[in-house]
Amino acid sequence: MLALAACLAFGASLFSSSVNGGGGKKPAKDDAGARAAFLEAYKVFTHPRCMNCHPAGDQPLQGDDSQPHFYRVRRGADGNGVFAARCGNCHQTRNQSGEHSPPGAPHPLEEKERRNEPRWHLPPAATPMVFERRTPAQLCRQLLDKKRNGKLTPEQLLHHVSHDPLVLWGWNPGEGRSVPPLSHTQFVEQVKTWIEKGGACPQ
Repeated sequence: MLALAACLAFGASLFSSSVNGGGGKKPAKDDAGARAAFLEAYKVFTHPRCMNCHPAGDQPLQGDDSQPHFYRVRRGADGNGVFAARCGNCHQTRNQSGEHSPPGAPHPLEEKERRNEPRWHLPPAATPMVFERRTPAQLCRQLLDKKRNGKLTPEQLLHHVSHDPLVLWGWNPGEGRSVPPLSHTQFVEQVKTWIEKGGACPQ
């Protein structure tokens, strides 16, 4: 976890430097542009590939129609399930072969000691980071609130959507699953634009 924190801090520093042009000059605030960029990114945040792991309740969703996960799987305090129904029992470090087979993702590259462990999970119960049924304004405010977004700064949020294997999985979800309406590159660019232009939220 220390390695991850250090990497996030380093990534945030690099992003801040690039945004400010290396000379401390901040980009012009543009509320209309920020809101427009967030509305584009919102199409990905609320797509089943993202929303299914950010449900309103304690049961993950599955499929393009976001149905409740079978076997009555539950979040658990740490987001990894409860009792014998732990996420890692079925979800490994990569997608299993076959249509609609359990998907999987590894830990980030900086967590070298855990790269061979599955990382599939929901956000923890203390910070559930709900996307389901959130309006653009509600989700935008939630993503900016460190008490509700996993203690991420905007720059760390950008690093997360740019590099986290769980996010990247959305564009490589395995057989039988759709991908978000924007490419990963387009999605990251919209999140970056939203942040750079001041992070204004839709009304």
